[in-house]
Amino acid sequence: MTITVDIEIEDEAWIRAEADTEALVWRAAQAVLDAHEEIEGQGIVILLTDDDSVQALNRDFRQKDYATNVLSFPSPRNPEANPEGQIGDIALAYGVCAREAAEQGKPLAHHLQHLVAHGVLHLLGYDHEDDEEAEAMESFEREILAGLDVPDPYAGDEEGR
Repeated sequence: MTITVDIEIEDEAWIRAEADTEALVWRAAQAVLDAHEEIEGQGIVILLTDDDSVQALNRDFRQKDYATNVLSFPSPRNPEANPEGQIGDIALAYGVCAREAAEQGKPLAHHLQHLVAHGVLHLLGYDHEDDEEAEAMESFEREILAGLDVPDPYAGDEEGR
């Protein structure tokens, strides 16, 4: 089954900062989906937006009134609530992502691909609520990113997150 990845760019800062933004996002999402051939669903929407928009989503859906790097919204799995079979939506905040990349001394392109992979994994049911879940998710992220020639995003991070 082919899963579509629709990329919507609301904030042109993404394009100004990285001309290949759309291709980078698609490759990262597709790498996760290719590694999960058993996944059923029709599509994922990835929104590249600004900090204010992500803050509003975070406030309205998670009751957390601040911008964060990436939000994932898995779609319901039952056909009555989700007749189109969507897997879910992801939103990324340009300002937060760009600031984090600069603070961590990594290219925005690498950080973007990491966060897209991270978001898609959340849509597929991965989480990092406890150490065991976090290690499994981070291990898979490392594997996916290595295939994209992106260095280990957790290298040098003593806590691993």
